Parts: sequence; C-alpha cells; structure tokens
Amino acid sequence: MTALAFACTGVRSDPYAAGPTLVFRLRITAPADTRVHALALQCQLRIEPGRRPYGDTEGERLTDLFGERQRWATTLNPVQFATVPLLVPGFTGGTEIDLSVPCTYDQEVASARYFRALDGGEVPLLLLFSGTAFSGPGGFQVSPVPWDREARVRMPVRVWQEAIDRHFPGSGWLRLPEDVMDELLAYRSRRALPSWEATVRELLTAAAIGGTVR
Repeated sequence: MTALAFACTGVRSDPYAAGPTLVFRLRITAPADTRVHALALQCQLRIEPGRRPYGDTEGERLTDLFGERQRWATTLNPVQFATVPLLVPGFTGGTEIDLSVPCTYDQEVASARYFRALDGGEVPLLLLFSGTAFSGPGGFQVSPVPWDREARVRMPVRVWQEAIDRHFPGSGWLRLPEDVMDELLAYRSRRALPSWEATVRELLTAAAIGGTVR
C-alpha cells in the first residue's frame, strides 16, 4: 500500500466555469523513492459547522438546519457538501493538482442553505480521500488509498459568494411542485404581472396587510 499524504493549500472560485465552481488546490505526497503512475480518487467534502462561531443573525438563519441554539451541542453535525472524482497523473515524491467542485444555489440543499446563512468569516471543511493508487518502479502495483486519508481547509465565505454571484448575482432559487407552479402562473397571467419577482412581491404584500388574493 502506497503511503500517501494529502493537504489543501487554498481554494478559489473558477471565473471560467459554466456554473458556480470552487477550485481546491491539493498537495499530494508519497515517499521520495516511490513512483506513482496515477491515482484514481474519490474526494468527499464535508462542512464541519461545529468548528466556527456564529453571530445572532447567523444563528437565526441556521435554525432550520440545526434547531434552536441551545440544542447545537447535539445537532451541529457535519453537513455533506460534495463527492467528486479526481484522476491524478503520475509523479514521484509529490505533486499539486486542482480539484474542481461544482456548487449549487438551490436552497433545498443543506450545504447551500448553510453557506447562504453566513455573513462572513471562514467555513471549516474536511476533505476525505479514497480510491486506487497505481505505483511501482517498473510496471505497477495496484493498492487502495487508505480510508483515513484526509485534509482540512478553512474556506473564506466570500469565495463561495463570488462563485455564486458570478452566475446568479443577487438571486436565489426555489423549487415548487408543478401544481403550485401552475397556480402561480395562472395568478401572474390574471394580474398581467411582468415578472416572477413582481408576482411574489404582490403576494407577500397582500399577506402582510391581511388581504386576499385572486
């Protein structure tokens, strides 16, 4: 089994990706005399919410994920962010490579709700690695990447915000059942409203003043 070590040296948003994407810079090292022909990796990323403090406003936004603050000692559990494959070309001793991670602004996804709830600071992330190593001085040996290989990084919240704002500036996303969408579309048509924003704002205004909508 090849003795591998992983570290994450930084994270940035990708300005050229087709959708919101974070790029994690990984450093992978092996014993100096070991030739690694390739690594076929699975990289799992988890948010570790218990490893940072939260302001009062952030705490209120996180209630739907973790409950009331007095319960956080038992509810502030890791949140799954992503699982992505990575093929690492051959190297001897060590190498650095980018891990591209697509992200979503779908507010029904727990990780997106978590990121959006934060005003600033850093997000503690744990990267877990598994897969297969192809190594050896000639030909190659096939061995599994040990399950305990991991790396931690603290990602600035602004990096996630940059990735989202580059594609969906000042916007959010809401998924609704088809029957609700049909009702909303019918309401918008009856009222001759110019946009979905205008439709929702009119409904919110009517609800705030206790009126009825038709």
